[in-house]
Amino acid sequence: MAAYGAAYYRRRREAMGKTVREKVDVPAGHKLCRRCEEIKPHSEWHRNSSASDGLATSCKACRATAGRAGHLKRQYGMTVDERQALVDGQFGICPICLRPDPEHVDHDHRTGRVRGALCFNCNAAIGHLRDDPALMRRAIGYVEGISWKPKQAAPGVYLLPS
Repeated sequence: MAAYGAAYYRRRREAMGKTVREKVDVPAGHKLCRRCEEIKPHSEWHRNSSASDGLATSCKACRATAGRAGHLKRQYGMTVDERQALVDGQFGICPICLRPDPEHVDHDHRTGRVRGALCFNCNAAIGHLRDDPALMRRAIGYVEGISWKPKQAAPGVYLLPS
């Protein structure tokens, strides 16, 4: 009866002008990913308890790719190709440490304007210093060995060295 029902459903969908996916024979313990069109073992799929087979609708690799693309679009309004063009415009290196393959999009937290692509460490450093040039200059002075001894002008008020 199930084959009759499936055949009837296919004929009706075709009669309505809808696309009908071809049935694919898949070995036991495997599933077809409709995004990459590859048959992969169940270990390459996330679990989904609400799905009839207990697995997600696309493989782990495709979900990760779609997740990264979605994050770029939501957070920065750019596509993966636009991010790659940004990296290529920097000659494929982080503009701070000059290491290859910067992966993280850097942006101004106040305006949201994208500044460039940085490596993880440089992006985190700028973020931890809250995009504040004064904090960055004090950090540079500290690393270069310039002594940092504030003078107390009044209780709770300190004068920073110039």
